[in-house]
Amino acid sequence: MGQVSDLNDFARSDDVTDPTTCAWPAQEIAAAEAPVTAGTDRYMRAAAHAVARAALRELRQGPVVPGVAASLARPSSASPSLTHLAGPPASPASPVSPAAPTGTSGEAAGTHMSPGWISGAPVLLLVGGGHNGADTLLAGGLLSHSGCAVTAVLATEHPHPVALEEARSHGVTVYGAGYRSDGAEDWDSAEAVAAVEAFLARGGLVLDGLTGIGATGPLRPDAVALIAPLVAAGAPGRRPLRVIAVDLPSGTGVDDGTVDGPVLAADCTVTFTCLKGCLCLPPARHLCGAVEVVPLGLPAPTSRPIARRPVDGALGDYLTRVVPEPGADDHKYTRGVVGLWAGSETYPGAAVLAASGAVLAGAGMVRLTAPRRVEDLVLATRPEVVPAAGRSQALVLGPGVDPADTVRADELREVLRPTLAPARDSGGGRVADGARTGEEASDGATGAVPAGAPAVVDAGALSILTELLDEGLRCTPRHVLTPHAGEAAALLTALADSGTPEETARQWNRERVEAHPAHAVREICRLSGATVLLKGATTLIAAPHHPLVSVDSGPGWMATAGSGDVLAGVLGAVLAGAAARWEREAARAATGADSAQGVLVDSVAAGVRLHALAGAYAAAMPGAGVVGAGGHPVAALDIAAALGPARLELNWLQAVPHH
Repeated sequence: MGQVSDLNDFARSDDVTDPTTCAWPAQEIAAAEAPVTAGTDRYMRAAAHAVARAALRELRQGPVVPGVAASLARPSSASPSLTHLAGPPASPASPVSPAAPTGTSGEAAGTHMSPGWISGAPVLLLVGGGHNGADTLLAGGLLSHSGCAVTAVLATEHPHPVALEEARSHGVTVYGAGYRSDGAEDWDSAEAVAAVEAFLARGGLVLDGLTGIGATGPLRPDAVALIAPLVAAGAPGRRPLRVIAVDLPSGTGVDDGTVDGPVLAADCTVTFTCLKGCLCLPPARHLCGAVEVVPLGLPAPTSRPIARRPVDGALGDYLTRVVPEPGADDHKYTRGVVGLWAGSETYPGAAVLAASGAVLAGAGMVRLTAPRRVEDLVLATRPEVVPAAGRSQALVLGPGVDPADTVRADELREVLRPTLAPARDSGGGRVADGARTGEEASDGATGAVPAGAPAVVDAGALSILTELLDEGLRCTPRHVLTPHAGEAAALLTALADSGTPEETARQWNRERVEAHPAHAVREICRLSGATVLLKGATTLIAAPHHPLVSVDSGPGWMATAGSGDVLAGVLGAVLAGAAARWEREAARAATGADSAQGVLVDSVAAGVRLHALAGAYAAAMPGAGVVGAGGHPVAALDIAAALGPARLELNWLQAVPHH
């Protein structure tokens, strides 16, 4: 089904603490593994076999043709996942065995699958110290034994001695920056860089094992010199080489996903035991390519994850729960009604797009409150929309609302105000007032919106929201804020604690948000009390007392005017469906606040992914949905029109049996 779910091909409903979909801090990962790995190289060798299998799979695709999008190293949905292949062998095969780097039982050894390419195929190992460097050297030895022409360049004076000796014994040619061999022969950095440039002349496969989870900060100068020619060769799919990152792309911020220096972008990352923050959080996430989590039999931390990336199968499951196929007893009110406050004389088309997103994502009804011109435009495209306020189970506020239009802004302010809770100041920070719950909120001017109903606060409503928060009000987790980077910077500037020296000294702007999106989205969540969706190529969702949720947001062609308006409508539909579910379950006393909040976060993630897949279909990229995978330009209404096929794909992935 393409690359939509690159972390795991199969649906899982229990992925909240699933190591293949969750990331923990590096220190906690290391602490959990240390008692098991002490005194044995079993897991290091198992990791090397997993890397070698991924490398052989890449090599079987043949030489790289720059400019042609490569089929990344993600197993197809019809094949067993490497997640299940590589998990801990009782007795790891010896690296001297020709059968060591074979794939599944249905595959032959690498030298038999495509002897014309694997035999003599150029492979370059980028090797640092520590376990990742050792994994890479051992994998290189396996590949050399399978017939590849393997060269290793060392960016450390202290490579793993056993792994280095095994690699050399299997025919790996070794160059090193500052490394002195047993024969007292010095290899300087110039020779190592020359080896990299010689590799580039032929092209082939690179294994990046320069750093692992113990590294912090940017790469050291020796390592930067080694990757510089490879980085200059171009982006993935547009260069004469493929790159597999071992555990993570070297030089990325392991826990926070920051990128403070040069990084060699990967086509595929093979990571072990569980995800790491950099594999979920941008900007590092965009340098990882397809990601495979290989369980080696090592324990994962038991604490709360810092981030999770629900697989598409699970997102399909969430979507089916909140916007299910209607049953015999359903009608438009039980399916969820969206109250839409969108559009203005300045931006009338936003209401058309938001209404289309809500209708085609499965809302039972959309009620629109807007100026007459906007209503006429919406009804010309979506005649099923009801241009009148009334009972709604979720609100969508702000698409196309011009804050400079004082009349329209005042209308929106009066709708938004009663949905907020009072706040009290405690040491310079906004803290939720527990004395007033969502159930006690007034319906006010919202047109019979149930107390505690979710509200999507988008575009023009965001600046109005900050004014209301300054008046002593606070969002609840059922407010879903949807800023892009520029709007996030404005929110942070308006909401930042004046008593925090760091925030006073470092003002937020778009560039800072884009460099530190995980920090930014958490801060908006903390300061506002809302669930916050920070839009981008990877969308991050922050909710109080929940790990960050990371969702790929579709192909680059979706960066087009109006795409966000369609997303706002989609979110309104899924949240109205969730609210309808809460109403039914509350009547049976079957749900509580924590359960409802979990459903809300999952529903928002499902809505984001549905929107992304619709963009992929609209761009003629079924199942892709990633930046840089081809396709053609789309308009926002094309995305809305493709929501049906996207829903079918998520349904299909949700129906795939668990493995």
